[in-house]
Parts: sequence; C-alpha cells; structure tokens
Amino acid sequence: MTTNRPQANNLLRRDVRFLGNILGDVLVHQGGHELLETVEKIREMSKTLRAEFLPELDEEFKQVIDALTPATRHQVIRAFAIYFQLVNIAEQNHRIRRKRDYERSSGEKVQPGSIESAIQVLKDRDLTIDSVKEIISDISLELVMTAHPTEATRRDVLDIHQRIAAEMMELDDPTLTFREREKLREKLLNEVLTLWQTDELRDRKPTVIDEVRNGMYYFDETLFEVLPNVYEELERCLDKYYPSGESWHVPTYLRFGSWIGGDRDGNPSVKAKITWETLKLQRSLALKKYEELLKDVMGQLSFSTNIVEISDELTESIRKDREQVGELRCIEIWRNEKEPYRIKLGYMLEKLANALNDSLKGSPKRYNSAEELKQDLLVIDRSLRHHFADYVADTHIRKLIRQVELFGFHLATLDVRQHSKEHENAMSEVLANMNIVSDYASLSEDEKIELLHTLLNDPRPLTSPHFAYSEGTRECLDVYHTIYRAQAEFGVNCISSYLISMTQGASDMLEVMVFAKEVGLFRKEANGNVMCTLQAVPLFETIDDLHAAPGIMERLFALPVYRQAVEARGNQHEIMLGYSDSNKDGGVVTANWELRVALNAITSSAKKYGVKLKFFHGRGGALGRGGMPLNRSILAQPPHTVGGGIKITEQGEVLSSRYSLKGIAYRSLEQATWALVTASRLAKYPEQEETATAEWEEIARGISETALTKYQDLIFRDPDFMTFFKESTPLPEVGELNIGSRPSKRKGSDRFEDLRAIPWVFAWTQSRYLLPAWYAAGTALQDYVKDDAKRLETLRTMYEKFPFFTSLIDNLQMALAKADLQIAKEYAGMIADKTIRDRIFTQITEEYARTSSCILQITGQEEILDNVPVIQESIRLRNPYVDPLSYMQVQLLKELRESRAKGEEDDRELLREVLLTINGIAAGLRNTG
Repeated sequence: MTTNRPQANNLLRRDVRFLGNILGDVLVHQGGHELLETVEKIREMSKTLRAEFLPELDEEFKQVIDALTPATRHQVIRAFAIYFQLVNIAEQNHRIRRKRDYERSSGEKVQPGSIESAIQVLKDRDLTIDSVKEIISDISLELVMTAHPTEATRRDVLDIHQRIAAEMMELDDPTLTFREREKLREKLLNEVLTLWQTDELRDRKPTVIDEVRNGMYYFDETLFEVLPNVYEELERCLDKYYPSGESWHVPTYLRFGSWIGGDRDGNPSVKAKITWETLKLQRSLALKKYEELLKDVMGQLSFSTNIVEISDELTESIRKDREQVGELRCIEIWRNEKEPYRIKLGYMLEKLANALNDSLKGSPKRYNSAEELKQDLLVIDRSLRHHFADYVADTHIRKLIRQVELFGFHLATLDVRQHSKEHENAMSEVLANMNIVSDYASLSEDEKIELLHTLLNDPRPLTSPHFAYSEGTRECLDVYHTIYRAQAEFGVNCISSYLISMTQGASDMLEVMVFAKEVGLFRKEANGNVMCTLQAVPLFETIDDLHAAPGIMERLFALPVYRQAVEARGNQHEIMLGYSDSNKDGGVVTANWELRVALNAITSSAKKYGVKLKFFHGRGGALGRGGMPLNRSILAQPPHTVGGGIKITEQGEVLSSRYSLKGIAYRSLEQATWALVTASRLAKYPEQEETATAEWEEIARGISETALTKYQDLIFRDPDFMTFFKESTPLPEVGELNIGSRPSKRKGSDRFEDLRAIPWVFAWTQSRYLLPAWYAAGTALQDYVKDDAKRLETLRTMYEKFPFFTSLIDNLQMALAKADLQIAKEYAGMIADKTIRDRIFTQITEEYARTSSCILQITGQEEILDNVPVIQESIRLRNPYVDPLSYMQVQLLKELRESRAKGEEDDRELLREVLLTINGIAAGLRNTG
C-alpha cells in the first residue's frame, strides 16, 4: 500500500486546492480582488517565514498586519479561519477515502487496526472458541459525551460542514459528466458563500438544553446507524474465523452515555428539572428513530401468505394486538390481510406512538419498555426465518433489534455529577434538623464514616416534607427524587452512576448512598438483603487524591453494608480518574505516571474483596488533558485493569471530529473495538515479561518525581508565574467566547486552584506554547540519562516495548510539534514587566529545547513526528496559515487590553475580532481544550 500513499496525498492536496480556489472566488465576490490579494500576500509572507525565519522579514510581516484597516483585518481573519474549516473537511473526507482505497486494493489482505485483524490474531494464536467467547464477554466500552465548553463551532456551521463533506465525496465518482462536476462546483460555491455569510460566533452562551440538543445531533446523524454496523462487523468476523453452527450474537460491549444535562458540578444552570427534561428529549429522539426505521421496514416486508407460511407465533401476536390495541389512531391500518408483517408493523407503530401517552401507562395499547418492542421484533425475526427469509431477517430486523438493545427508550445512559462539598453541606443541614448531630461537617473522617454507615443500616427516613430546607439542600434532594422517578419512567439504565467530584474520603461516597436510601434507590430489607439501583462513583482528580484513592476504596469495601450494595450491582464498581486536573496539578509526566500507579493500586485493593472495577477515564480532547486517539487511549491502560470495562469521556471538538461523518465514526469505533479485543487478549495472555516491566516502572517513577519538582517549581513556587500566564495568553478573553453553559472558573475566584483545567489548556494552546502537554519532561529524562549511553539505551528499549512509555513519548512528540515558541514569543511580548517576561520565557524555551533533544535521542528520529509523517506534514502545511491569525490575535489583544486599562467601554468589533481569531486558531490546530 505504500506505493499508493503519494497518489492518495495528491488527492488530498487536490481537494484542499479545490476548496481553497472556491474560497478565493467567494473572497473576490464579497470583498473584491483587493481582499484576495491581501490574503494571498499575507499567506505567501507567512510561508516564506516558515521556510526560513529572517528578522527583517518578520518585522515587515508585522507591519503589513499592523497596516490593515479594522474592516479588512476582520475579513482577513475570517478568510484564514474558514480556510481551516475547509481543510479539516478535506482531511476528514480523505481519511474515509484512504480506508476505502485500502479495502478496494488490498483484496483479501486485512487492514491493520480493523476488527478483522483483532479476530485474526486470536485465530493465529490458536485460541479456542471458548477462550474467544470469554474475551468477547469481558470487553466493555462506554463513551460518554460531556458538555465541557471546548466545542468552538456552532451547530449551524457544523450543518454546512456536513453538506460540503457530502458534496466533496461526490467528486470522487468517476462516472460524473463534465456538466455534473460543474453543478457540484456551483453547489459547493453556494455552501462556502453561505459559510462566509454565517456568523461563526454565538451571540449568547448556549443553555444546557442547547447543549443537550447538540449532543443528540450525533445520535441522530451518525451513531444510531453506525454503532450497530460495528457490532455487525464483529459478528461477521467471529462467524468467519470461529463458526459455531449458529450465528454469533455478541453481548452489548460498546455504547454511548452522556453527562449533558446531568453534570451539575460548578454549573448552577443544571437543576433537577433540567435533568428530567434531558431524559424526555432523549426518549423522544429514540422513539422518533424507531418510528422511521419501522416505517422503512414496513415498506420492505411485502411477504404474502399466498406464497409463504408465517409462524403461528406471529399470527397469535397479531390477534392479540387487534384485541388489545384496537383501532389505530396514529397510522392507517394495513388493508391487505395477506400481508401480515405490514399489519403487525402497523400495530407496533401505534404502540410506539402511544409510548408518550401517560394516560395509557401500563396498558398493552403502548410500549411500556424497550424490551416489549424488542420482543415484537423477535417474533417477526423468527417468523421470517420460519419461511426461510433469513437474508431479510439479517438485513433489516437483526440490526433493528441491536439498535433497541443499544439505545432502549432512553437513548443514552445519563450520568449525574456533583461536587462533594455540596453533599456535605446538605447532609449537615439534614442531620441538624433531625437532631442527630449539630455540626456534621466538623466531625472527623472516622466519625463521619461510623455515623453514615449506621444511617445506611437504619431504614428510618432522615428528611421530612415538614422541614423548610435551604435552596441548596432542596435541590440536592430533588436530584435523587428525579433519579428515582426517571428509573421508573425510562428504565433503570437511564441513570445508574452518580459521580462525586473531588472525592477525598470514604464519607464523600457514603453521603451519596445515604441520600439514595432516602428516596428508595438503596434499600436494606428486613431479611438483610440489599437493593441498590444507583452507584456512587468517586472522581479522583488531583495527585493527592490519586495517592489516597486505594485507601479510600479499601475502607469502603470493608464496610459490610457498602459491600452488599456493590454485590447488588453485580460485584462491579465504577471509579473515575481525572486527567485534566491531575495534569494541571502535577504536569503531564507525573499525571500520566500517577494515573497508572492509581490504576494498579486500586485494582489490587478491589481484587482482595472480589470486586471488578470499571475505570472511567476523564480525558479531554487536547494533549494537555489526556487527549489521544480512542484506540491508543484504550491500549495505554495496563491490560489487567480493563477487565471490568472502560468508560472514556468524549469532549468538545472531539465529538465533531470523530462522530459528525459516518465513515469517520465507523473507523474510530472499529479501531476502539480492535483495541478492546487486543487489551482483553493481553490481559489473559500477557506478552511482556514482568521482571522487565518492574525495572521500567521504577525508572518511570524516578522520572515522574523529577518532572513533578520541575513543573511545580514554575507553576506553584514561582511568584511571578500567574502574571506571566495571564498576560501572555488570551485567558481572560477565552471566558468571553460563548462555547459553554458552564463558567470558566469555580467560585468566580482568580486563584490558580479554582481555574478550571479547560481554559488553562485552551489558553496555552491558543498562544502556541502548549506548555501543559510537555513542560518538565526534558529535565526529567535528561536527569535520568546523565550522559550515560546505557541509560539512554534503556529508555530506547522502554520506548519500543513498554506501552506506557511509548504512549508518553509519542504524546510529547505531538505536543512539541504543535507548539511554536517563535510565535509564543509574540504573546510573551504582551507582558508588561520585562524582567518577568525574559526570565520565565527563557526557562520555557530552554525546557522546550531540552525536551525535543531527549525525544529525538530516545526515538532515534531526525525530526519530531518522523514516526507519523501524515500528521507531521499536516502540521507543517497548516502552520503558515495559523501564524497570521496568531500575529493578529496578539495585535488585537494589545489593543483590547490597552483600551480596558484606560477604563474605556469595549469596542464590540474589536472584541469580536479577538474571538474570531480564537475560533480560527482552534480550527487550525485541530483542538481547543
């Protein structure tokens, strides 16, 4: 396939050039030839500077930008920003094209990273069918959409992107006539013109319900169709390599969840009523999708009893529907008595429509659960196979059954999250009102645990409708009542995890369980049996929290009633690990190491009590928040920690880059399945010698300790650091970009500790430092090597054979490649105090050089990212287009801040231009936060 790579890249360049020319036509149409010439002049100067940095040319470049009138500058910013949107579309389409080209030209050859390659390896290793069944039954991945404010693209703009992508794919059709190509170009010209005249900035912050609808967009557009296709491919491969006499039906192992509408940590807009509204919206979409699919199937199943004999079961099912459902109101009854499938589907559509009718709750006139819909589909499936229409059953009904299994009537499981302090405050008030303890918050951790454990064992209620609770406590209690009501209405799977931010003790978990008991989500029967339909999930975020995590979980597992609650949940416990805050707290090297240590230690603790763990990895989209491709993030975990399943957050711009196009979504989920099967195999049949891993882990621990000291010396112990950070990045302005309903700071504080990890990373990315994603690594690696050739060779071996270290080094490479300290120097020029600026910037540049040098020595490469030439080339091609936006952003920030320093009212157009550069740079660098 390597011989086709240049040709494939030529097609990408063709598409970029094609879209670039269309944008050029739009620029001329909207701003005249002068606008296009200005944009081209800036682009050419930027490219020349990239080829060879010359101080005099750099100065001339800045003068050209400074000379732009505000009106022209505004258009130039938009031109570069829209260019990146078009390049991103071309690159996504090219990924789909490359996969299709591979499949077309490789014949029987299996594509690396595909589902088939994973199953083929099992066969090549002579694994028995029973071993394979065990591996498949153990894999589990839940991808959780979050509303973290890092998606800088509006929904309207995403819709235009989708239309452009679809039309660009049509250009690959070799049967197109000359006129058809011309018409496609005209359509694309219309779309790019519409994009130019569509405001890419939101005029207000989105509401939580806006964010819910944005998340549901991906279910509607791609996931409802793509997800069952991934299952179908896995089953096809299992049937091919492990035929068992009957077709495989793999258990549900891959599904989506959501935080949007359930995550109330630091977002006062997420109330109990918003969570309820979210669940209703999700159900509405699921029912709408089923209605569309059933109507489609109705059109397909034209089988006549004049020709075939249907099953007695289907005949009886139709008789019951006639009797119980009665007259159809939502759809016209099928009049042809000889077409029983269409008659049955008519009744199914009626029951589906009635599912939203509360007055029919519990009645056979409606579907009261997704399971009832599935049972009707199974009746149809069995009948089709009865008269040997199995091809039709496999094509139409089997996929629909899988969709019902995956999405139910709730569409996606909604997680609830709240800060531990909110529970403590509510518990203090509740217990004081009941005269149980006057000041719960002042108790020691041991006293809290003892009290809460006693309360869990006591069936008596703690709350009363006769007490007037504070607003915070009332809302806290309302959430639990809403969860109880939701499980009854939408099924127990609609909400099953309650996440606790900043979990710092076992009492934080027990408080949630006591509140769950209060509404009936936890109950201890008189005979000692425990019923539990909601699990408290700890979120360990900081380095100190990660250290404390194993002890906290052991303390909980040792409590009899808590252990019973875990048993009631299938002896499985979910634990969330935060990548963003641990990275902000300890730096990229230490965060990655401490997360690995915590994974291993918590797994060992749980093993003593016979508990299987499902780890929830809170990764962001950006490198500084644990971002990486989905398959790599799965394989980066120690294999023995994936047995209970994995959850991973899918945040912000990751959603649109992975799931807006069906081809990209399929490939991403296929690679995730490959990684899951591979990780499960490695957990059962390890390939790495434990002695070697033990030595390497000790080395990694030492590197982590050095990196932590270096990182915290700058971030926490340098008194001038926050001045440097705030003045040399667009941090204050990031909060004004309307990309999320949640505030950018906790408590409205200016303390570093209260700054959220997202704007922290976003600001460093915009200013091209990308500091959180690489800083301190060079010092730590160099300190270990100490010019010792043997030690360097050890690191090279670790890079080759130790997955943790491979992942760390490759992520560092990506960060170093995207960072650009020549541009960052322009941002540093905004710092008022020259002494602070020069001292800290010198420190950063020295560490960057040190890190780059160490990485090249370890990998044996000549340049950073030589190992991934496609991405290396993409960054190289993008930089000349990002640079002008960065120069203009610096100029605009200076003007805006000077104006604000004088106390002048904001120039709305000036602020708008700053925000446009933020959007443009985010699109150019392919991630925000």
